[in-house]
Amino acid sequence: MKQDSIFDIQDSEDFLVHSLRIFNFQYKNNPVYRSFCDYLNINASSVTQLEQIPFLPIEFFKSKKVVSTTDQEEIIFTSSGTTGSQTSKHYVTDLQVYEHSYKKAFNHFYGPVEDYCILALLPSYLERTGSSLIYMADDLIKQSNHPKSGFFLNEYEQLYRLLLELQESDTKILIIGVSFALLEFTEQYQLNLEHTVIMETGGMKGRRKEIVRQELHQLLKDGFGVQEIHSEYGMTELLSQAYSQGQGIFQCPPWMNILVRDPEDPLSFQKTGKNGGINIIDLANFNSCSFIATQDLGKINQDGTFEIIGRFDNSDIRGCNLMVL
Repeated sequence: MKQDSIFDIQDSEDFLVHSLRIFNFQYKNNPVYRSFCDYLNINASSVTQLEQIPFLPIEFFKSKKVVSTTDQEEIIFTSSGTTGSQTSKHYVTDLQVYEHSYKKAFNHFYGPVEDYCILALLPSYLERTGSSLIYMADDLIKQSNHPKSGFFLNEYEQLYRLLLELQESDTKILIIGVSFALLEFTEQYQLNLEHTVIMETGGMKGRRKEIVRQELHQLLKDGFGVQEIHSEYGMTELLSQAYSQGQGIFQCPPWMNILVRDPEDPLSFQKTGKNGGINIIDLANFNSCSFIATQDLGKINQDGTFEIIGRFDNSDIRGCNLMVL
């Protein structure tokens, strides 16, 4: 079965065809997913629409090995979690798929990575192992081929001086950072940046009090002197990311899609514009599970974009771009 064809999807009809093909493959080859579908009394042969596909609760990645292949994993990505909490594990058997996914998505939304100097301010991720975000950022830094691209832990003065230097040369800059570190930087330094994308990956990671997205973005816009704050929406359990280029409004790459489920009935779906639980179809998750019910709350807009508005109550705060209201 040819997997790379998902990256050539052109329209919704093509997406449906690939989704049904992958659903049937995973139903047959993923014991955890098949057991879940059987528990719901799903007749796989009768599934013909996206809304009929069962979405595996994301918590299964904490307690089960969610795989659709007998191949040995090349890497295990793990979630950060909180002290004492159980972390998710994503067994990735083909790293080339992950690499293809994030490179093609970056190019789709931002153009060639070689055009940027990429600066990663990701201290909480650098301080642990198994982060899919660090893997992606490290590879994009290498692909950028810019001599100044690199990671920063808490070297804020060094980052500040580098940004001033890059501004003088009109270099296109991408700063990708965890929310608390970006805030800490702007509390020490004020800039008026041009040719620069500030991309937050969300979360205070227990370092600071969570604040609503609008407040966070305003503080960052004022601190960096930019018009918009971009965001990345991804998580350990996915091999694809959605991106916002401002105002917390996200778009998916063509091989990824969002559905919003009824918070009172997880097998039913909300109409456009109504809040509910976020279900994700990530066709790059070919070898694990492509159909995941997350603990995030959000809504789909009329134009197909989506927004994240928080999380279900009594759920651990984990993952990227989670703003609690």
